[in-house]
Amino acid sequence: MSQDLMKYDQMTQLALRGVVRDAIRRVIREDGLPGAHHFYITFLTRYPGVDIDESLAGKYADEITIVLEHQYWDLKAHDETFEVTLKFAGVPKYLSVPYTAITRFHDPSVGFALQFDPPEHMQERPPTLAQIKPQTKDTAPALRPAGNAPAAPKLQPKPKSVKTDPVKAGAKAPPSKSTDKVSDKSDESKVVSLDSFRKK
Repeated sequence: MSQDLMKYDQMTQLALRGVVRDAIRRVIREDGLPGAHHFYITFLTRYPGVDIDESLAGKYADEITIVLEHQYWDLKAHDETFEVTLKFAGVPKYLSVPYTAITRFHDPSVGFALQFDPPEHMQERPPTLAQIKPQTKDTAPALRPAGNAPAAPKLQPKPKSVKTDPVKAGAKAPPSKSTDKVSDKSDESKVVSLDSFRKK
């Protein structure tokens, strides 16, 4: 078989990460998560471009899982990154995460999950999402907090919110949800991985 100079594996990974971006944009458009939908998003805390409070980066040295469900503020979905302000131990923290830093996206309400290959397995300078889809403006007006950790922003909870404290570094669920429950849902999830696109 010929060498894949088109890098289809990388293109597929980026296209699937675009699903995460589009899901977040829909939440912004509809001013909240529809129905029972909620998102578990796991990402690498030390991945280039990730902007999180140093206290979180120190506590979760490898991965962190956030859950968008009930409380969140200033949610934005750019072409390459998403931003959100969440509370950790009652303190608001600003996060900015490149889609390429995400390792797992899970919506347990419908048993849907996306598992991504580790970013280091991609080429050193992969094509960007913007090269797949033309750049667009942010999909909702939101005031970005100043600095990495905003000082007492005006928090006005929306009807929907976010659970934010994962169990531990690299955990797959926040403490408010039992690990067993998440594991059971994960077993039933429709996990979409790159292997689905590879020729057997």
